[in-house]
Amino acid sequence: MQILQLISLLLDYPKPELLAAQDELLAVVAASDLPQSNKLSLSSFIKQRCSADLMDWQSEYDGLFERGRSLSLLIFEHVHGESRARGQAMVDLQAQYKEAGLDIGVKELPDYLPLYLEFLSTQGADNAQLGLEEIAPILAVLTCRLEQRESNYAALFQSLLRLSAAEVDLADIKAQIATEKRDDTPKALDKVWEEEMVTFMSAEQSNSACGTGNKPSESQRRDQFVPLSTDLLQTDALAQELFHEAAVKRA
Repeated sequence: MQILQLISLLLDYPKPELLAAQDELLAVVAASDLPQSNKLSLSSFIKQRCSADLMDWQSEYDGLFERGRSLSLLIFEHVHGESRARGQAMVDLQAQYKEAGLDIGVKELPDYLPLYLEFLSTQGADNAQLGLEEIAPILAVLTCRLEQRESNYAALFQSLLRLSAAEVDLADIKAQIATEKRDDTPKALDKVWEEEMVTFMSAEQSNSACGTGNKPSESQRRDQFVPLSTDLLQTDALAQELFHEAAVKRA
């Protein structure tokens, strides 16, 4: 699915190549099966970002996604935090990549959302939809938090939710996060450094989990979707609650 590849690129750290590819990006959006409202918001995001200064874009990206945990693009950070359980969950996810015939070697950890979207983009429309549906609770929380901060990055997550076809009550989530304290302030970040003294994964494990460098291709897709390992939810209370509700509905 080209639209997932596009959103994966837009959610990754902004690079100069994106600015030069504006027309191609807009063409992918126009050719997608997304509703017109999502196409318009995605196109607006692309035009605004590609016409702005790259360094300003990169600075805003760092401020949103690299400070604090509430907007982290690491999937399991929202459910396992920095606990050792997250390390095992990532090993399981990497095993799923390999079972699908993928050997992905990049510097990011396996649960890095742009990487996961790139993987789903090679798995066929049905499997991609199932993969997005499974992480829909996290996508929904991130959507609402970005809307709360009035960031147009919310358009990317709104489109992912639409592609997931998941039924999520965004109004309820917005009510729950209305009183959340920001975790990206200097004071909040200092507190995190003070409280978290144990790393969840050694550098050797991290390097091993990241593969050797080959990107997935359509020929490597699976016939059936294998769900993420999310049976040890324990960190983000809101994400945990939403995952539980989604599991009950699936049952």
